[in-house]
Amino acid sequence: MPLNDKKPLDKIERSIIKTYRKHIWAKFIRAIKEYKLIEDGDKIAVAISGGKDSLLLAKLFQELYRYGKKNFELEFIAMDPGYHPEIRSLLEENCEHLEIPVKIYDADVFEVANRIAGDYPCYMCARMRRGSLYSKAEELGCNKLALGHHFNDVIETTMLNVLCSANFKTMMPKLKAKNFENMELIRPLYLIEEDYIIRFIKNSGIMPLNCACMVAAKKIGNKRFEIKELIENLKKTFDNVDKSIFKAAENVNIDGILGFEEDGEKHSFLDFYDDEKI
Repeated sequence: MPLNDKKPLDKIERSIIKTYRKHIWAKFIRAIKEYKLIEDGDKIAVAISGGKDSLLLAKLFQELYRYGKKNFELEFIAMDPGYHPEIRSLLEENCEHLEIPVKIYDADVFEVANRIAGDYPCYMCARMRRGSLYSKAEELGCNKLALGHHFNDVIETTMLNVLCSANFKTMMPKLKAKNFENMELIRPLYLIEEDYIIRFIKNSGIMPLNCACMVAAKKIGNKRFEIKELIENLKKTFDNVDKSIFKAAENVNIDGILGFEEDGEKHSFLDFYDDEKI
């Protein structure tokens, strides 16, 4: 959709509360309450990549601050990891149209990740970007960093771990940063399905950034895309299979697993086996 087809800002903002109230706004609020993502006195850095998820995340936070309890502060940050000038310009134009007061800063993440990681730079790039965002958030006096991972990211990560890493581990709604004291990562889009994010963006007329990495564009073999396709195929024959994958991480039965890891230490079911229960 051409840039000149962008809807007026007031209509875009109204659609969040009206058109997408059930599938976006309500689930955003539910995640914040259910996982206790915002507390009094928080200063939250909202990370904007320029993609569909982060643009929605920024607008949701703005709407929450406008109509909700103003018990927190916001900073909107965007890292330029080495975008082509036209990509950088698109990011700036979208934020300007959406009236997101973003602070854009430069980093050479794309170039360094490609040099270090060779044929498969995506994992290294993600780690470097995360660390850079933490540093910027800390510099701005924030205690939380909000990222735009959504429901589908959660279940795809779960399946990736099961099928490719031989462990059961999901993407958490919040976690404490290991290398940044008193910093916490939160994921307020945790319960929002990607399909509704796509619908919202298309309805808004905004043209979001994709990965925008010229290095990754030349690589093949991204397992996450394969997992996404697998889940879509499973949904054709198993009702609500995506919801079941998500719920599985909430309903782990310790009595029915062979082992688990806690604080870096592995445990076998034999460690807790009770002969009297036979």
